[in-house]
Amino acid sequence: MQLDPFGIGNTFFKIQQAWLRHPQQQMEAQRELAASLWMLNLNALTALAGGNAKTAEKPAHGDERFHDPEWQASLGNSLMVQHYLAYTRWLERTVYDTPDLDSKERHAGAFWTRQWFNALAPSNFFFTNPVALNKAMETRGASLAKGVEHFLADLKAGDVQMLGNEAAFTLGKELASTPGSVVFRNELIELIQYQPVDKKVHAMPIVIAPPWINKFYIMDLNEKKSMVRHLVKEGFTVFMISWKNPGADMADNTFEKYLLKGMLQAIEVARAITQAPKVHAVGYCIGGTALAALMALLNRKFKPTQMPVAHWTLLSSLADFSRPGEIEAFINEHSLATIEQLMEKQGYLDKKQMSSAFRMLRPNSLIWHYVVHKYLYGETPPSLDVLYWNGDSTRVPRAMHTFCLRQFYVANNLARKDAIVLDGHKLDLGRIAQPLYAVGTTEDHITPWAGTFKTAALVQGPVRYVLSTSGHILGIINPPGATSKREFWAGDASGATDSATWLGDQRKQAGSWWNDWCAWLREGCGPLQASPPVGLPDYPVLCDAPGTYVRET
Repeated sequence: MQLDPFGIGNTFFKIQQAWLRHPQQQMEAQRELAASLWMLNLNALTALAGGNAKTAEKPAHGDERFHDPEWQASLGNSLMVQHYLAYTRWLERTVYDTPDLDSKERHAGAFWTRQWFNALAPSNFFFTNPVALNKAMETRGASLAKGVEHFLADLKAGDVQMLGNEAAFTLGKELASTPGSVVFRNELIELIQYQPVDKKVHAMPIVIAPPWINKFYIMDLNEKKSMVRHLVKEGFTVFMISWKNPGADMADNTFEKYLLKGMLQAIEVARAITQAPKVHAVGYCIGGTALAALMALLNRKFKPTQMPVAHWTLLSSLADFSRPGEIEAFINEHSLATIEQLMEKQGYLDKKQMSSAFRMLRPNSLIWHYVVHKYLYGETPPSLDVLYWNGDSTRVPRAMHTFCLRQFYVANNLARKDAIVLDGHKLDLGRIAQPLYAVGTTEDHITPWAGTFKTAALVQGPVRYVLSTSGHILGIINPPGATSKREFWAGDASGATDSATWLGDQRKQAGSWWNDWCAWLREGCGPLQASPPVGLPDYPVLCDAPGTYVRET
C-alpha cells in the first residue's frame, strides 16, 4: 500500500485486461493515433517546403504551459508540443473509453493518465523548454543558479515546490485583520464576533462555518477581498468559527461532535449575545456539507417555530456526492485503507498529506507551474495572500475524517433519506424547509457546480442558486468593485434537477454575486436596530481577533 497508496496499478491492470478482450477496438484506436501523428508530420513537411501549414494541435483554453512565443519560434519546438498534446489527448480519451469497465474505474484511469503526462510535459524539463534555455543563456547561468537556490531552500523547509513567500504575511495585519473579538472558546472552536461599523445593524446575525481542512481567514483576507468586512459594512452582525488545529489527542473527535459542540454551539452563542431568536447560517465547502447535515438534524429535533436557523447559505458545498469531481480518483478501498492506516498511526491526517492530494487536482497550476518558474526559470514566486492561505492548512482527526470519507464520498448517505443517524436522529434533507441561497463556481475542481446544484432537489424549502465564474476559491472570494472580472448567473432553483436546463434559463450578469447575496440577506435578516454588545458577561471577550486557534501550526 505504501508503494501504491491510491491503487493506481490495480486500476490500470483492469484497463489493460478490458482492452485485451476487445482487440478490434484496440486496433481502431491505434489507427486513430497513427493518423493523427501522420497529419502532424505532414504539416511539418509542408512547412519545411515553404507551404502554409496549420497548427493541428493547440493548447486548451487556460493552458499556459506553452503560451510563451518561444514555443512557436521554431518548427522543432512547435512539433514537439503538438506531438505531446496529440498523444496525451488520445491516450486519456482511450483510457476513458475503455469498453466494459465501470465509470468510476474509467474516470480514475483517465485522471492518473493525465497526472502522468502533465508530469512528462516538455515544459517541465530544462533541455526541452526553450524559455528556460534562453533565460539561462541570457543570464549566463544565473537563472539556473537561482533555481537551484530555490530548490535547496524548499528542500530545507521540508516542502519542495513551496507555493509562496511565507514571510510576507502576518495574521492580524496583512491577513485576518477585520476588527473583532473571540467571545467563546471550547476544545473545538473559537468564535469570533466582529465589531460593527455603524450603530445600527440588521436584527438577525450571520454565523459562518468555514471548512476545517483550511483556516477561516480565506473569508477575511485583505481589506479589499474580505467577505467578513463586506458583510459588516453592509450592516450585518457576523460571527466566525475558527476551528482548532487537531493533534493526536483529538483522534476520537467525531463528526457529530463537530456539529454539536462546534457549529450548533456557535449558533447558540450568537443567539445569546444578540438576543436574536434565529440566525442565518453559512457553510463553505465541507463546512457547508456539515451545515446541511446540521439543518437536517435540527429539522428533526425542532418544530419550525423553534428552529434556531431561519435560512442558510451554502458556498461550493456538496450534499449529494454521487459525482464529487476528480477527487473521486482518490476514493477507493485501496486508498481508504492506506489513509485509515496512516490515521490509525498518527491520530489524524496530516496537512501535507491532505494538501498534496488537493494540489494534484490542478497539477499544472498548483504543482508544475511553480516547478518551472522557480526551479527552471529561477523566478521568485509572488507574495499572494491566497497562496499563503493555501499553504496554511490544518490536520483532520481520524474519527471525523473517516466518517466523512465513508458516509459521504463512498456511500453518499447524506443524500439518502434516514441513512445517517446523528444525536439519535435519522437525517433527511427533504425535511429542510428553510430558504437556501446556494453558490457554485464554473471551474470548481473540488466541488463541481453540477454537484452543488443537486442540493436544490434534495431540500424542501425555496432555493436561490448562483453560479459564479472562476474556481473554488476565486469564484467565492469575489468582492464587488470596478476591477471585478467575474460574472454570475442567479435564479430560482427550487426543486430543480437539471443544472444545464436551469443555466439555459438564466441571464449572465457582470460583477460580483456578493451584491445579489446581500440583497437576499437583507430581506430575511430583519430591520435595522441598535448593534448588540461584543460579548456578554456569560461570554466575555477572551482576546482580539483573529484569536489563538488560527495561529496553531
